[in-house]
This record gives sequence, C-alpha cells and structure tokens, in this order.
Amino acid sequence: MRTRDDLFAFFDAHGIDHATVEHQAVFRVGEATGDDIEGAHTKNLFLKDAKGRLWLISAHEHAAIDLKRLHTVIGSARLSFGNAELMERVLGVTPGSVTAFALINDRARAVTFVLDRELALADRVNFHPLENTATTGTSREGFRRFLAALGVTPLVVDFAAMAVALDA
Repeated sequence: MRTRDDLFAFFDAHGIDHATVEHQAVFRVGEATGDDIEGAHTKNLFLKDAKGRLWLISAHEHAAIDLKRLHTVIGSARLSFGNAELMERVLGVTPGSVTAFALINDRARAVTFVLDRELALADRVNFHPLENTATTGTSREGFRRFLAALGVTPLVVDFAAMAVALDA
C-alpha cells in the first residue's frame, strides 16, 4: 500500500498542487481544525452494497447523506458501512482516515467513487493524506488531475438537492 509520502510523490510527479497542515488525530468532521485551513472540508464514507460493490462517498462536511435513499440515486443495492479490515485491504486506510486520496491504493479499481457536487465545484478541497493526523488541500484542478491520473471518473451527486427533496 502507498503511504503518505508516496501520495505526495505522486502529486509532485503529476504536477498536482498540495499543501498539508499537521494536527492532532481527528476521527469526525467536527473535530477538525477546519477554520484554520482554506477550502472545502469533507466527510468520507466507505460503503459496501448488498451485492458486494464498494463505494467511497466524499461530501462537503455539512452535506446530509441519507443512506436509506442514496442507493436509489447512485444505482447501487442497499448500502451499509464497509468494515475496517476491508477498508484497510482495499484503500490502505483505517477508520477515521477515510479519504478520496485513498483511491491511490485501489489498484484494482474495485471502488466506485461518489463525489458531492459542492466539492466538485469548490475552488479548493481538503482531505486526510491517508492518515488522520494531517489535512492536505489541493485546488479543484489539482483534484481533477489526481483523479484523472488514477483513471477514476467520479459519479457526481448533488447532496444539497437530495436534502431539499427530503424537506419537501
């Protein structure tokens, strides 16, 4: 599995801008030092559907994600959280460190990546760099370049519109 240093080397090799801020380990979005770091902050979920397909959801930190309805939007079977062992085997990260940057370790492309529309449009996005003791930010173009270098095309979902539909 690739490490944080490998991730940064990958960024550098592909001309992807990045800046990292060290901090104490955080396990939930609310614990992060988001106000000190420029850009959109994220929550990331590693999921498995009832048919065994794997999903990584990256959404804006304030997005409401309705797991009971999400499967109808993304075309999956019913969703539940993937276990820690599977997460570590496929993405090379542990609970609390789930990140879109972990797609670098999904060499078999077993994971379908779902990206919140708000993040796709953000000028700058922040994720853990494979461990939850730091936050790494990149520009929208840098993140797109990262995904393209991996051959990953995200399924973009408008979680804000889903939340509005729930309120209606």
